[in-house]
Amino acid sequence: MPILALKIDVDTLRGTLEGVPALLRLLDKHQLRATFLFSLGPDHTGRALKRVFRPGFLAKVQRTSVTSHYGLKTLLYGTLLPGPDIGRRAADPMRDADRAGHETGVHTWDHILWQDYVVRKNADWTRRQLQLAANRYGDIFGRPPQVHGAAGWQMNDAAYVLEQELGFTLASDGRGTHPFLPVVQGRTLSVPQLPTTLPTLDELIGVDGLNEHNVADHLLRLSTDGRDHVYTLHAELEGGRLAPVFDRLLQGWKAAGLHCTSMRSYADSLNLASLPHHAVRLGSIAGRSGTLALQGAAV
Repeated sequence: MPILALKIDVDTLRGTLEGVPALLRLLDKHQLRATFLFSLGPDHTGRALKRVFRPGFLAKVQRTSVTSHYGLKTLLYGTLLPGPDIGRRAADPMRDADRAGHETGVHTWDHILWQDYVVRKNADWTRRQLQLAANRYGDIFGRPPQVHGAAGWQMNDAAYVLEQELGFTLASDGRGTHPFLPVVQGRTLSVPQLPTTLPTLDELIGVDGLNEHNVADHLLRLSTDGRDHVYTLHAELEGGRLAPVFDRLLQGWKAAGLHCTSMRSYADSLNLASLPHHAVRLGSIAGRSGTLALQGAAV
């Protein structure tokens, strides 16, 4: 039975307070487990507006109705409004996910800071950001984090090495086709990467005639090819306006015989010691502006 791992990125305060509870209800309805990756520090979403000058970003904003998904208040955090501390304001929904039996992990400390700067930063800066997130996770859950999924699929070489040093045992930091062990500067690391293999809803909607009414059927066709997959969803989207789309996806995946589960459950089905070794690189994908971490060539 093919596996479809559900990876839920939670980027904002609103996504944590509103999207996470909505997704917990939906997953409970289908009796499924998923992996929730939390942003744990300040919500500075408004600072993302400076990306307007990046190729493709403005087009994405126009076709995906960012304001309706994130809300005007969220889009002012870090600019006209101070950025609220997500971990302090919204620890209860995070713990609710854990109590409901879902896997939890680290998405980032400051989503905008990591997404916009990590590629150009050094190891000391990267260590501080990861350590801040790991410490806050420990404060909330009473244990160190085991899973990491990079904000915006943005990484640098130091981040892969630090995941191993800081005790993470599983990661999903980039886009690719199958699980692998990352090779960084000639060194094979021990933290397996389970890359996102499917496009996200915000990459699909508004392209080639796809909309909220037909995108589920398109994604079902992509994901029912007999292979295992990792699907990344966002608490702000599938836990909000696009919840009906996610509901249809869950129904369709179950009807097609896919085993929808958490990242950890997917990893437990693999022989991690025999995973192929792949380089990691930066590149672009359809529907998303800028560059992001990609699974590279086999080494």
